[in-house]
Amino acid sequence: MKQKRNGTGPSRREILRAGVMCAGAAVARPLMGRAPRVQVFDVAKYGAVGDGNTLDSPAIQRAIDAAAAHGGKAQVLVRGGKKYVIGTLELRSGIDFHLADDAQLLASTRREDYRGGLAGSTGGDAMATASGGLIVADGAVGLTISGTGSVQGRAREFMQRYDDAGEWWIPKAFRPKMFLLTGCRDLEVRDITFAEAPNWGLHMLGCDGVLVDHVKIRNLLDVPNCDGIDPDHSRNVEIKNCDIVSGDDAIVVKTSRQKKDYGPASHIRVHDCVIETQDAGVKIGTETTSEIFDVRFERCTVKTSSRGLCIQLRDEADVHDVVFRDITFVSRFYSDPWWGRGEGISFTAVPRTETTKLGRLYGVRVENVTGTAENSVRVSGSQMSRVKDVVLERVDVTFGRTTKYKGGVFDNRPTFLDVGAGRGIVPHDTPGFSLEHADDVTLRDCRVTWDGARKDEFSHAVEARDCTGLKMERFVGEAARADVKAVEIV
Repeated sequence: MKQKRNGTGPSRREILRAGVMCAGAAVARPLMGRAPRVQVFDVAKYGAVGDGNTLDSPAIQRAIDAAAAHGGKAQVLVRGGKKYVIGTLELRSGIDFHLADDAQLLASTRREDYRGGLAGSTGGDAMATASGGLIVADGAVGLTISGTGSVQGRAREFMQRYDDAGEWWIPKAFRPKMFLLTGCRDLEVRDITFAEAPNWGLHMLGCDGVLVDHVKIRNLLDVPNCDGIDPDHSRNVEIKNCDIVSGDDAIVVKTSRQKKDYGPASHIRVHDCVIETQDAGVKIGTETTSEIFDVRFERCTVKTSSRGLCIQLRDEADVHDVVFRDITFVSRFYSDPWWGRGEGISFTAVPRTETTKLGRLYGVRVENVTGTAENSVRVSGSQMSRVKDVVLERVDVTFGRTTKYKGGVFDNRPTFLDVGAGRGIVPHDTPGFSLEHADDVTLRDCRVTWDGARKDEFSHAVEARDCTGLKMERFVGEAARADVKAVEIV
């Protein structure tokens, strides 16, 4: 329950900080006396029509502005039974933006209905810094987005064509993010659904004190860049009970390159989520321009992915103190444009460009993780930055081939390395565990199983190259073929 900022109870940010720092749940002291009355601002009274054709964002914005000016507890009510076409809406401090019942917000497809920059097919930094979105907020305090209604992104209407070879859609010149919430404090997003995002989904940039609870995401699996949830340079974040379908990364912690320094990403808890994606299930990176630490992924189910668990360090900051616990996954190959080549687990530290001063990846724990994969469990640094202090305990992976795509490769994208080998796609056999340029890696009570239809590229149970301090305790697993060793240390 949202606490009033009147000194009688802790803020949401304080509750979340306590919750992520402690094993038990934080409990706010109840407010004394009667709860203040919530003033309702019905968007219909400000001119919203909801006929699925009229542009309703100006009317809804008037309701938002009036609610913010109220100064007390205020709810902006978007009633069900209607479809409201919107361009950019800017949410304000201290309001509950409530999508009641089956209310639908439909993304306008006209560029003039949006404010801010909108990236099209451009990726990388331009995508991360694109400031245009469907629902935005900047510096809002005590903002709630709630209700059982939905936001429909109409992704295909922002695409120019389908690429049969790549098996994905090619975007038009512009496409908005679904949510861009910047510099917000005491933020809550709960119970809503959003679908068919044409670009990043729930992008939280530089936020502090965030709860995302019971959010359902139904993006298209063949649309690029439609991430599910992106806590970016954000702190004291809890993401729980979410049900996510997204073509791109489902839940990804990052620190993207921005003109403003939004600080590190830290004290983040992700738990009890169900995920389906053609990219990474639970992930850190690739954008790692500020420190990322104290991140926990727990009790999640990744139904399908190109990488089940993933850390991609590609920039100058350190990533450390990360835990993946009690997770099940399925990882498989998808078409070439999608990053990831079926690695069950992939922790890599590789420079993005020739001038990158790469940070360090260390202090990672993986516990009680089970899955099936078409490619290896990878822990791989580089000559520039070795991966250190990684413990994999009770990791049980069954390897086999289930798709038509070519195997025998590792995917290091995005990197300037291996460009001659195919933009970061590197020929490599498929051991169960592949360790390279790494120090102090422990495999404890881990198991490798090969399915009955083994491929020639399958090889060792464990392959370690340029590794120091490797410990294997009660490891179970044999080689995939009779002509290779179970454990190969080079």
